[in-house]
Amino acid sequence: MSFTKSFLDHCAAVIGALNPDDIDKMAAVLADVRQRGGRLFLIGSGGGAGHASHAVCDFRKLCNIDAYAPYDNVSELTARINDDGWESTILNTLKVSRFAARDALFVFSVGGGDQDKNISVNLVKAVQYAKELGASVVGVVGKDGGYTRQMADAAVVIPNVDA
Repeated sequence: MSFTKSFLDHCAAVIGALNPDDIDKMAAVLADVRQRGGRLFLIGSGGGAGHASHAVCDFRKLCNIDAYAPYDNVSELTARINDDGWESTILNTLKVSRFAARDALFVFSVGGGDQDKNISVNLVKAVQYAKELGASVVGVVGKDGGYTRQMADAAVVIPNVDA
């Protein structure tokens, strides 16, 4: 079997294993955010930060939702890392942005974060803050979904069909 055929078969298996109810629930949460005039803050680290950056464009242009990717501002990011440390980078950006209950946090993360294992604690702190304020939290996560899946109003878990 060719690499391309194998790759496409794996993609089809992942899509077939997605839970459509989870996707519908996420769409409903995002529609509510738009209806109440809330803003959408999209976050992730590594590849998740890249997904967040691109998704901002789509949510703003295609969905008419006021959206932001905090890590797009490299100067602010590196200043916060330098002065405050990595773990609070998103949290402190949300605070200065006056993140509120009407807003939503959208997490892109392979593992979803785990404070006990010191994995993506920057994401965990942002999710904790959003929940404290009563803001919506959604996520696209992998593996078991980690902290994001546990706390999110809606989360889509991308299944691992081939380690």
